[in-house]
Amino acid sequence: MTVATVKGFPSTSGDDYPLNLLAFLQHAARTYPEVEVVSRRLDGSLVRSTYGEVYRRVCRLANALRKLGVRPGDRIGALDWNTHRYLESYFAVAGLGAVLLQVNPRISAAERRYVLEHSGARFLLVSESLLPVIEPLAGDLAGVEGYVVLGDGDAGGVRTRLSPVYGYEDLLADAPEEIGWPAVDETSAATACYTSGTTGRPKGVYHSHRALYLHTLTMALMVGLRARDVVMQTVPMFHAQGWGLFFCAPLAGATLVLPGRYTLEDPSPLVGLLVAEKVTVTCGAPAIFLPMLEHLRRLDPKPDLSGLRMLSGATEPPLSMMRGFWELGGAEVIHAYGATETAPLATMNLLKPSLEGLGVEERWDLRRKQGLPVCGIDLKVVTPDGREAPADGKTVGEVWIRGPWVTTSYHNDERTAEAFSEGYWRSGDAGTIDPNGYLKITDRFKDLIKSGGEWISSIDLENAIMAHPLVKEAAVIGVPHPKWEERPLALVVLQEGAKGQVSEQEIRESLLPRFARWQLPDEVLFVDEIPKTSVGKFAKRVLRDIYRNRYGGGPER
Repeated sequence: MTVATVKGFPSTSGDDYPLNLLAFLQHAARTYPEVEVVSRRLDGSLVRSTYGEVYRRVCRLANALRKLGVRPGDRIGALDWNTHRYLESYFAVAGLGAVLLQVNPRISAAERRYVLEHSGARFLLVSESLLPVIEPLAGDLAGVEGYVVLGDGDAGGVRTRLSPVYGYEDLLADAPEEIGWPAVDETSAATACYTSGTTGRPKGVYHSHRALYLHTLTMALMVGLRARDVVMQTVPMFHAQGWGLFFCAPLAGATLVLPGRYTLEDPSPLVGLLVAEKVTVTCGAPAIFLPMLEHLRRLDPKPDLSGLRMLSGATEPPLSMMRGFWELGGAEVIHAYGATETAPLATMNLLKPSLEGLGVEERWDLRRKQGLPVCGIDLKVVTPDGREAPADGKTVGEVWIRGPWVTTSYHNDERTAEAFSEGYWRSGDAGTIDPNGYLKITDRFKDLIKSGGEWISSIDLENAIMAHPLVKEAAVIGVPHPKWEERPLALVVLQEGAKGQVSEQEIRESLLPRFARWQLPDEVLFVDEIPKTSVGKFAKRVLRDIYRNRYGGGPER
């Protein structure tokens, strides 16, 4: 069922004036041409430019791509870290009416091949440091007509088996700055992002200019972004447009910081930029915020983080992490929720004025929830029998979402039929809505643990375990059991130097204030690391496969 529309009295508005992504950069170049864009190279040095300079380079890149033969509707792949060249590629490609295809360097080679072939990419912009990632596939990518190497040098100095190869800076040097931009129909796709393929082949989500324009306006409004802000793009720009935060910076005229390549194992580059550039807004998953917090705790003297807003998504942020940033220097971790399919902002956890009378602990508990739907999003929780769940904070159902930036299908994929219903995207997340309108994700349906006919939330168990001061990470999975159907198993990574200081029983006992004994994990296994997906989530499918026969209830293989 689609939303019924009616045609009212004709307006005098310029409704045929298209909403385009390029407008954000054009605005910044015209109004804030002196505001800095800072980009970190692989060697740690910084490239400092301005919105005015970035826009001129975007014009040159667009002219160069046109000369190569890029046409409206073409899919142009990009494989890079969070750099100024990736930023320029987004605006140049979309500004021409082509589609910027985000290629994830962290997925498997087979998945990367599928994404490039399924999308029909004609050209690939690839960082010089990532050439080894794409070279093994080159012989299989018959549809890719050329490769543009993103680096400081010229193409002649690059050793690669790819062909034909063009140097990014060479192309810009030979291209004019003057350009006549097309008026791209706002319903045309601007970007393409493929889901990480945790349940089969990656699925293609193609967001329109209109969708991303409206998403950017809403994101900037919800974050309270202003020209005085300094935005650091921590979320990889190859994942759901980096959650769209870097589009918000030129909209507001805010300074933009691009950290380049970084790793979970070494958050020092991120922390260094955060402090040195006086960042006020950033975004990321707990998988990167947690090591950043530990690094900050080791600094002496401690930096002033007052006024820092940190949008946290992907998984529920542990309360211990949120408290840690606040107590360390006044940084506020703001829980947000969404997915590739929702561009990704769907909800944000901000305190309603009507709830300002809550006590301190009640406020912290509220922060665990995914938050309130942002304006434009229609969200409901649907029970297994097809009814909309009441807003009682107890009735669990699947979260369904629709709105102007929510996709309504996957590109050329038969799985569209099972993932969309009545105009809504069916998220696969189990959740509740409380009487104040706050969404709480209780789990992914496939991650819920059914024991003795009752449901146990793996997310709630994980965050309760991570509240222990000596616990760094915790993942909980349901393992098949011959009597109870499934039983929870906890995998725990301890803080550095804490090995042997925490017992399994201590972890279990710490959960009793919030869980009944039958809900506690049957075992707590202390491990050195927990496998993660390409976007930093716990790879529970891998864990379930590893431990499927631990209690003798797993299927034969």
